[in-house]
Amino acid sequence: MSDVETATHEHRVFPPSEAVVKAAAVSGVAAYEALCKEAETDYEGYWGRLAREHVSWKQPFTQTLDESGAPFFKWFADGKLNVSYNCLDRNLEAGLGDKVAIIFEADDGKVTKVTYKQLLALVSKFANGLKSIGIKKGDRVLIYLPMSVEGVAAMQACARIGATHSVVFGGFSAKSVQERIQDAGAVAVITADEQCRGGKNIPLKPIIDEAFAMGGCESIKNVVVYQRTGGNIPMTAGRDLWLHELIKDQSETCEPEWVDAEHPLFLLYTSGSTGKPKGVQHSSGGYLLHAILTMKWTFDIKPDDVFWCTADIGWVTGHTYITYGPLACGATEIVFEGVPTYPDAGRFWKMIESHKVSIFYTAPTAIRSLIKAADVNPAAHPKNYSLTSLRLLGSVGEPINPAAWQWYYDNIGGGRCPIVDTFWQTETGGHMITPLPGVTTLVPGSCTLPFPGIQAAIVDETGNDVPWGQGGILVVKKPWPSMIRTIWGDPERFKKSYYPQDFQGKYYLAGDGAIRDKDNGYFTITGRIDDVLNVSGHRMGTMEIESALVANPLVAEAAVVGRPDELTGEAICAFVVLKGERPTGDAAKKMIKELQDWVGKEIGPIAKPKDIRFGENLPKTRSGKIMRRLLRALAKGEEITQDVSTLENPAILEQLKG
Repeated sequence: MSDVETATHEHRVFPPSEAVVKAAAVSGVAAYEALCKEAETDYEGYWGRLAREHVSWKQPFTQTLDESGAPFFKWFADGKLNVSYNCLDRNLEAGLGDKVAIIFEADDGKVTKVTYKQLLALVSKFANGLKSIGIKKGDRVLIYLPMSVEGVAAMQACARIGATHSVVFGGFSAKSVQERIQDAGAVAVITADEQCRGGKNIPLKPIIDEAFAMGGCESIKNVVVYQRTGGNIPMTAGRDLWLHELIKDQSETCEPEWVDAEHPLFLLYTSGSTGKPKGVQHSSGGYLLHAILTMKWTFDIKPDDVFWCTADIGWVTGHTYITYGPLACGATEIVFEGVPTYPDAGRFWKMIESHKVSIFYTAPTAIRSLIKAADVNPAAHPKNYSLTSLRLLGSVGEPINPAAWQWYYDNIGGGRCPIVDTFWQTETGGHMITPLPGVTTLVPGSCTLPFPGIQAAIVDETGNDVPWGQGGILVVKKPWPSMIRTIWGDPERFKKSYYPQDFQGKYYLAGDGAIRDKDNGYFTITGRIDDVLNVSGHRMGTMEIESALVANPLVAEAAVVGRPDELTGEAICAFVVLKGERPTGDAAKKMIKELQDWVGKEIGPIAKPKDIRFGENLPKTRSGKIMRRLLRALAKGEEITQDVSTLENPAILEQLKG
C-alpha cells in the first residue's frame, strides 16, 4: 500500500491516569506483557488456566486445544458446562440473587428492574415452556424480538435446554427471516406482536406470517408470541402460542442441560458480499470464556458498575455484551428498547444521568449522529446532563475517526474516561484488538494492541509479515477459544472465506486492511479489504478519506466508496452529512471544492474525491450501520434492486442520487 494511506498520522496521546492503572484488573504495562508472554510461552496452558479460573464446569476438560481437524479447531472439547448456569445460577450461589441484573428502559421511558433471582425464575419458566412444546437439545430456534428482558430470557432459555438460537434483528424483512429459517432448519420461532421504537408501534408477528407465506418454512412447528403492545395480530390455531400462556403454569426451576464445550450455542447470520447469508456458528465453552475475559479486562467490570451496551440483541455485540458477558460476570446492565433520538437527541445522556451508568459502549455512527444533533439542537448537548458517573467509554462496530473520538472523550467522558476502541467481528466472538484501560496509552483512531493471547499480524498477499509502518492484510495466526467454528451447513465456504489457500490455510483472514505504527506497534484498521480503492495505481483505504473529511469542522459524517472511472481506474465518491444546512446550487459547488481541497491538504491530491454528494443523513440500518453497498450502487448510477427494508431512512436514497 502507498504512503498516501498513512499521511494523516495521529500524534495526540492519552496515557491512563495513576488511579485508573491502580484500580484496573490488568494493572500496568508489565501486567499486560506478562499475560502476552505466558500465552507466547505456553499457548494451550494459558487458555486452559483461564478457562478453569473463569468458567464453571460440570465436567472438567482434559484437552485444551484440538487441532487435528484444522481449521475446524476445538477448544475444551471433552468438558461439559451450561452457559445459562454460568450466567444465572452461579450468581445466586455467590449470594447475588437480590442484585439487579437488568435495568430495562422502555421506549416510553418506563423503567423495570429485574434481579438475578427473578431473571433465573423467568428463564426457567421460559425453558420449561419450550420443552413442553417439544424443543430439545440440538434444535434450532429462531428469535425475532425487540430489545427487552424477554429477548435476553429467550436466548438464555435456549442455552439452558441446549437448543441453538439464531437471533434475527427485528428490522430485517420477511425474506431475510424466511432465508434464515430455511438455512438453520429451525423448529420454532419466538417473536412479539409488535415492537416500540421512536414512539411508534412496528409489527413483528405479521413479518413472520409473511415469511411463512413465501413457503419453505415447513420445519417450524410453533410460533411463540410475546405480547408487547397488545396490537391486533392474527394467530394461527395449533401453531401460534402466546408466551404468557405458555409459561404461566411452568415451574420456576429448570435443571440445566449439560452440553459439550463445542456444542453450538448460537448461529448468527451475517451478510456475505454476494449470495446467501452466512450462518456463523459459535461454541459454548470457548465463546463464554472470551465474553467473560473481555468484560473483566477490556471493560474492567467491577461489582458496583452499571454497564450499558447500546447494541441490539440481533447483532453479535448484543449477544456477547448484553445477553452473555455482563450476566456471566454478575454485573448490572441497561437494556434499552428505544432509539437515541427519541423523544429528543439527549436520550442517551439523560439515561446515563438517571441510571448512573459507569461504563458506556456504543457505535461511532451513533456518536457522529449525536454530534450533529447537539450542533443543531443545543438542548440535546451532553453538557446539559451530569455524566460524572461514567468511568469508561467504549466504541464498537467500525473504526472511530479521530475527530469523533476526541468529541466523545471531551464531551461524554469529560476528558477523564479511557475509551476502549474495540476491534472484533461476528466471527471472532469478542474483542481481538483493544486498549485495556489500566494499560494502554490511547491514540485517537487506533484500536492499539491485541487482547492478551490473540496473535494478530499484518501480512501481504502471500502471507508474509509486512514491516511496521506499511499497510497490509489483518490476520490472526493462531486459533483462539471464541472463534467461529464453521459456517452452518457449509464447511467449504468457511474454509474459503476465513482460511484461504493464499495463506496455505494457516491464518484466519479478518477481511480488513490494517497498518501498525512503526513507533509503538499500534494497529489501525484502514477498512475492509474490498474497501481499498485503487486510484491511478495508488491504493487508499476508504476509512482514511472518511476520517479526513470528518476532521473538517463543517462535516458531521462521511462515507466513501469507489466507482469505475475510465481515466483513473477507480474514482473516489464521497457522501457527506454537514453539521449545518444542506447546500444547493452554487453554494454546493463551492462547498464541494472546499472539501476536495481539504482532503488534498490532509492526505494528498490523489485522495481528493471526484464526486461529493450531500445528504441530510446516510442510508443506515436501525442499528446505525451504514449500508455502503447501496452507496456503491448510487455512485455507479445503478438502480437500487437490493432489499432496503432494514433501512431506518429509505427516503434518503433519492436525495443521494446526485
